[in-house]
Amino acid sequence: MRLENRVHRMRLPREIVIGRGSIEAVGSICSELGFTDKALIIAGERTFEITGWRVKEILESNRLKVEEHIVSSNMPTIRDVDVCEEKIRRTKPQVVLGIGGGTKIDIAKLSSARQGTPFISIPTTASHDGIASPFASLKGLNRPYSVMAQSPIAVIADTEVILKSPYRFTASGCGDVIAKFTSTCDWKLAHERRKEYYAQYTASLALMSAKHIVENAHLIRPDSEEGLRVLLEALVSCGISMGIAGSSKPCSGSEHLFSHALDLIAPKPALHGEQCGIGTIMMAFLHGLDWDLIRRTLSRVGAPVTAEEIGIEPKYIIEALVMAPKVRPERYTILSEKKLDYESARSLAKETGVIN
Repeated sequence: MRLENRVHRMRLPREIVIGRGSIEAVGSICSELGFTDKALIIAGERTFEITGWRVKEILESNRLKVEEHIVSSNMPTIRDVDVCEEKIRRTKPQVVLGIGGGTKIDIAKLSSARQGTPFISIPTTASHDGIASPFASLKGLNRPYSVMAQSPIAVIADTEVILKSPYRFTASGCGDVIAKFTSTCDWKLAHERRKEYYAQYTASLALMSAKHIVENAHLIRPDSEEGLRVLLEALVSCGISMGIAGSSKPCSGSEHLFSHALDLIAPKPALHGEQCGIGTIMMAFLHGLDWDLIRRTLSRVGAPVTAEEIGIEPKYIIEALVMAPKVRPERYTILSEKKLDYESARSLAKETGVIN
């Protein structure tokens, strides 16, 4: 049955707060949302030291009973989600607050969704668009891509906190947003070829986020709060577009398939957004877009544009290009039309300067 014939459910945040010192609003936000009894904080050891303790302090001053769960594993997996679920079952919080980078937020997002508990996203980096989306991606899911969880009921992005994280994460976030140039083209292509559900407004929202990065790339640099706000607004818009669509398709296309393939085969994969940015350069070439503009924008914000810059050998780039459409064969993208073999994949990567 086609999606047009189903009930269409949109999952959107109710509160989004971005700015310096915005973490101080966590108490009032919880109160306004009706969370006045119990809360559970899920964070990593480092992120709890940086931000989690302050969140707990604020909530306790608002008379909430607060417990924390520290994710200590170096490579968080679905097992960590299971452990968090058990903690949620035992403590019965009204709300779960995920504090950290993408992985910690995804663990909190998925475990709270499985237990039917609202979730608040408090990112300490701006490395990808999962901070406001209803999707989660973790190791051990028997698939390299994201699964539906739930949208955060609130997003609190404190620029003072995020600016203290390594700039590499911010540049990676730009790569994930830039990917919307090709993901929206792939989504429209699937609609044209297979009559799949497509929403022009939603696609426009995602595409606008990518254009926002291009137009303001001169602002995005280390220690620039103005540039960080540009990125955070774009990341939140991407998450909202997925919530409206009820699918990751507006924001995840052939460039993400390439990144997922790299995750499977590269000995040491790079950051998600870094790989997606490089994938976007090559997929833009296949779509006939201005791939050089995309490449220049990524370079300008300090994101990698070559295999060498992310420490991945050219052979893995080529293999990932060939493997990408097999990662999610149900997804129709430009790679479904322009099928690459090893020779054409090598030629594509060389033509776009990804490999020498």
